[in-house]
Amino acid sequence: MVLDNKALYDIYFRTLKLTTPSFGDLNRLISVTMIEVTCCLRFSGQLNSDLRKPSLNLIHFPRLHFFLVGLASLISCGSQQYRALLVLMLT
Repeated sequence: MVLDNKALYDIYFRTLKLTTPSFGDLNRLISVTMIEVTCCLRFSGQLNSDLRKPSLNLIHFPRLHFFLVGLASLISCGSQQYRALLVLMLT
C-alpha cells in the first residue's frame, strides 16, 4: 500500500480547510479510506469478493500500476455536526 503524505495534507488544506492537521486527522482519513476499500472483504457478495477482482474490474490499462481510491463525502470531524448530507448532494 502506497500513501502520499503530500496528497493527504493537500486534502486537508484544500478540501477540508484545516490549517494544521494532526497525525490523528491523517490517520482518520487513511482508516476511513481503508474501511471503504476493504468492505468487499468483510461482507459477502458476488462482485469484488477479494482485492484482486476490483483491480481487474477497474483497471483496464496496463500502464496503471496503482489502485486509486476516491471518497465522496470528505467532511472534517469538527463540521460534521453542522452539515446534513443528502443523496442529491453526493450524486
